Amino acid sequence: MAKIKMTVDGNTAAAYAAYAFTDVAAIYPITPSSTMAEVVDEWAANGRKNIFGQTVKVAQLQSEAGAAGAFHGSLQAGALTTTFTASQGLLLMIPNMYKTAGELLPGVFHVSARSIAAQALNIFGDHQDVMAARQTGCVMLASGSVQEVVDLAPVAHLSAIRGRLPFIHFFDGFRTSHEVQKIEALSYEDLGSLLDQKALQQFRDRALSPNHPVTRGTAQNPDIYFQTREACNPFYEQIVPIVEGYMDQINRLTGRNYGLFRYYGAQDAEHVIIAMGSVCGTIEETIDYFNAQGEKYGLVQVHLFRPFSAEHFLKVVPKTVKRIAVLDRTKEPGALGEPLYLDVRNCYYGKDHAPFIIGGRFGLGSKDTTPADIRSVFDYLKSPAAKTGFTVGIDDDVTHTSVPAAEKIVTAKQGTVRCKFWGLGSDGTVGANKQAVKIIGEHTQQYVQAYFAYDSKNRADLRHRICDLAVSRSNLRI
Repeated sequence: MAKIKMTVDGNTAAAYAAYAFTDVAAIYPITPSSTMAEVVDEWAANGRKNIFGQTVKVAQLQSEAGAAGAFHGSLQAGALTTTFTASQGLLLMIPNMYKTAGELLPGVFHVSARSIAAQALNIFGDHQDVMAARQTGCVMLASGSVQEVVDLAPVAHLSAIRGRLPFIHFFDGFRTSHEVQKIEALSYEDLGSLLDQKALQQFRDRALSPNHPVTRGTAQNPDIYFQTREACNPFYEQIVPIVEGYMDQINRLTGRNYGLFRYYGAQDAEHVIIAMGSVCGTIEETIDYFNAQGEKYGLVQVHLFRPFSAEHFLKVVPKTVKRIAVLDRTKEPGALGEPLYLDVRNCYYGKDHAPFIIGGRFGLGSKDTTPADIRSVFDYLKSPAAKTGFTVGIDDDVTHTSVPAAEKIVTAKQGTVRCKFWGLGSDGTVGANKQAVKIIGEHTQQYVQAYFAYDSKNRADLRHRICDLAVSRSNLRI
């Protein structure tokens, strides 16, 4: 078993895993997912081999809709196929996602989740795009850090092949896709050893071929469509243990602890937050800070979002919980609540002694969520005035949904060195700091984490850049 240390961003971590299991990559660039396609294209051009000893065939189409069409057709031809996208690009793929899921094709969409243009365009991160695709039938797997991306992206590919369902593997745009961390990856030899060769061969054998012609993509009338639509149910029932099984195998190889849902905090916690994505690292640090002072806080991090297994979810939530706050990084205007909140509420429907549950929104458009924000959520959760529909991290002076701001706290581990650099567009600040963090990560025993904030606030037509670099002797969570 070989573990490879590398200092990379989340996009490159996803590309590393995707390249291993891909025959064909159908691509079209869109921020912040472009780096995944660029890295795969570069590796293919340089002759890099996947776990099958082959170079990935990369096809750049003329739109995301074209990439989705090529993705679908390539899978029908028996090639393991991957694509990378975000935001409006993902929305353009939705029609083909229904087809890919309905035809039980094991493709993988790696999504650096990004805002959807609503009242204005925003190119930064939240979960509005992936939430718009949750009804397509694709399995949805969430990663919360660069390390999780490189560990869980293989789970998506391996489970897709064995379970015959397409996967959306998503992580936060910019906050994870462009954040650089020192991580530990499994070798392609180890990843290849996990592959279900029989399931792979069966997929290849089902490919469209003149040697065994079949008819696909027909039209169905009312007498049969409903019935055959329900015929996919067993595959969604089987995919849950398949994903869990591959997570267990990844755990054995890496020594880490992944699950469909992962609990962190006091075992007798009374106040618990449910969330997914990069905010979970912030929540963990906040929990450590307050539990050390006698509080009983906890976190349930969601990895497998679709299908949502109520059985597995309820197993990890402490029986002592009294109040739950569910944090969604999306907004669904007019709904009774956001998607993750409604799922959690449904898990407790009809249960005796169900905890008090509220839901709120955070982090839209990459709005930073700090430990102070998480503190304010816990404070609000304990308040008699707590109710669903709150927002955190902003001052909503229109409908007054915001929770009261809490006092700033410092949760960084002792000994952590943090530096912040400001620059202007094209002055080299980002490039120089990326090189610096990679040098430290690759040539010392230190762990590094660097996040690069970009915005369009202009002064003399120069854009603002901020680089936040942290160095520690242990893994960082900021």
